[in-house]
Amino acid sequence: MNSIFQVTAMALILCITSLNSIAQENYSSTVKKIDTYLNAGIAHGFHGAVLIEHDKKVILNKGYGLAHKGMNISNTPNTVFDIGSNTKQFTGAAILKLAEQNKLKLTDSLHTFFENVPNDKRNITIHQLLTHTGGFQESLYGDFELISTEDFFHNVFHSKLYEQPGTKFNYSNLGYSILARIIELTSGMDYESFLQEYLFNPSGMTQTGYLLPKWKPENLAHGYNRNVRAQGTTIERYKEDGQVSWNLKGNGGINATANDLLLWKQAIQSNKILPKNLTEKWIKPYTREIKHYYGYGWGVYNSEDKVIYHNGGNGAYTHTIIWNMTKDYFIVYASNASSPKLENVAYELEKMLLDDTYEAKPIEKNPYFLVMNFIETHKTDDADGLLKLIKVKHSSDFNSPEVLNRLGYMTMRSEVHSDWSIDLFKFNTQLFPNEANVWDSLGDGCLAQGNKEEAILHFKKAIELGSEETLEKLKKIQKEH
Repeated sequence: MNSIFQVTAMALILCITSLNSIAQENYSSTVKKIDTYLNAGIAHGFHGAVLIEHDKKVILNKGYGLAHKGMNISNTPNTVFDIGSNTKQFTGAAILKLAEQNKLKLTDSLHTFFENVPNDKRNITIHQLLTHTGGFQESLYGDFELISTEDFFHNVFHSKLYEQPGTKFNYSNLGYSILARIIELTSGMDYESFLQEYLFNPSGMTQTGYLLPKWKPENLAHGYNRNVRAQGTTIERYKEDGQVSWNLKGNGGINATANDLLLWKQAIQSNKILPKNLTEKWIKPYTREIKHYYGYGWGVYNSEDKVIYHNGGNGAYTHTIIWNMTKDYFIVYASNASSPKLENVAYELEKMLLDDTYEAKPIEKNPYFLVMNFIETHKTDDADGLLKLIKVKHSSDFNSPEVLNRLGYMTMRSEVHSDWSIDLFKFNTQLFPNEANVWDSLGDGCLAQGNKEEAILHFKKAIELGSEETLEKLKKIQKEH
């Protein structure tokens, strides 16, 4: 699970520097402007939902695009999205709830909860884990790689620290997985069950969790990596696995609706979840990294306004929460068709919300969707038009061979678009003629279409450019044939 917290922090900083308060009478025009912007983005790959509350009034709560393309199901305010690393705020709140119950202290160290912790980690505290100063690396495994609890934590505790504990901010999903296990060991409950009993149920949140909520299948947003590759839902994956992997538990992967997250915000405001003094600990700016800070599961911008925020993403979903406690606005932004082009949309919405003269840059097609959209609306006879489009209008999106290389293999394996693969691989050799890998890929494409002679020519070119891997591949092909 990859967080985009650090990537988008600067976007928030920029939008806070000079804000104009939104007046009640401007709601209609502002909402219309935001809605028009988001609707225009659908054609360019945006699918998701947005909720904006200001002065305790919900001024926008709407779904955009599709939750399930195959079944033509639209996104709505009740659509359930993977919220990624926004899960961390719940872990932070759960730890503070246990502190309120006198079951742990924020100064407690790892050796308090785990046996045989190596010396370099035994004195790492809960506070350090919460603030990403424990020194642990970001992750060890893929999101859905199943590994036993015993093996996971043995490997985590015997992994190499990136920093000396307590010295520097180093964003770590592992640290929050450790916190989730501490919640289980201290409470005697499963992590999700603890969150349900002490956080979600008191807030009235029935659509938030990993496996426990009774979701309607039609309300689940299916993920589309870069609006191209369908990945299903994370909830379906949890059900297939029969569990949530420790690579996600506590640090990411919770699913929720925008409506539920508004209930969460309101419950925090009214001190239903934590008393005021512990809520202040939860959102306090502890650790500084460049110009932003980190609290207990929240990014904190230490401006004249009290602003907390966080982002999350896993390649298919992206999710952002922005809460300005001073001006009392709350933004929930979710997309089930993630790409770098969509990661900062929430901050564009915030700028429009706070400055009715601000003109947001239109949402752009990400390069993968751009190519696939062209392929779906053109024949291979028009392939030169795609190359011209790339070179003239979108060259900055194709500044590495990775995009066309991936798309070449994607189409090569497609029953519908396989005839495009050779063109895409060839375009890559024209754009990056000195890259051995693109010639190797073109050889693969030719081989897949049964053109052995052409494949060998391209493999030899890759070998000339230094690809030892291709040399072994060529020897194997020549031996087989």
